[in-house]
Amino acid sequence: MSPLEAMASESDAASASEPIITITQDAIENLLEMRDDEADGDQLGLRLAIASDPGQDFRYDLSFEEFLKADFADEVRTHDGLKVIIPGKDVELLTGATLDHTSTQGLVIRNPNKPEAPSVEGLTADDALSAEIDALVAGEVNPALAAHGGFVTYVGHDGEGTAYMTMGGGCHGCSMSKMTMLEGVQTMLSEKIEEIERVKDLTDHSTGENPFYS
Repeated sequence: MSPLEAMASESDAASASEPIITITQDAIENLLEMRDDEADGDQLGLRLAIASDPGQDFRYDLSFEEFLKADFADEVRTHDGLKVIIPGKDVELLTGATLDHTSTQGLVIRNPNKPEAPSVEGLTADDALSAEIDALVAGEVNPALAAHGGFVTYVGHDGEGTAYMTMGGGCHGCSMSKMTMLEGVQTMLSEKIEEIERVKDLTDHSTGENPFYS
């Protein structure tokens, strides 16, 4: 093996050993206890996947599966004796998340990432105007909504003065979210960006289960 090949091999090994998520000791103990109650528990790992669609608040699917049968694209990490399987498509959106366990809430996932924007036919999301809207959302709109535990995700614009958003966190499922969107977000965008006159909310607020999570 050449020196370059050896360096590449070491780099790949280091990358494979780096954790994707953090699991607290309380969560590890709870998960190991549940795993060991299963038949052939020593062959099982925790599969953690994102079950929600783009644009929706994150919903998660946790289950025990045989880690030796994980898909080729899955990432498998070991946390204090517990194998954790993360689907390849979800790695980026779960990187930096923390899985915890509390006596009142059970297993809790705290994820600093935001859902991907949904793809809506007929909207533009990759032009200069979109970049300007994205920058304003990240720099001013979401910091203002963060006080309420909420955020918006820019979806695209129609080229006729309307920007489309989805809302999450404290704004998802909240009875005041429509007012927040129309009076708050719309005002901020229309005042700062000449091409935007209106904001429309694409969120399905009926799916909001816990409007005020942290």
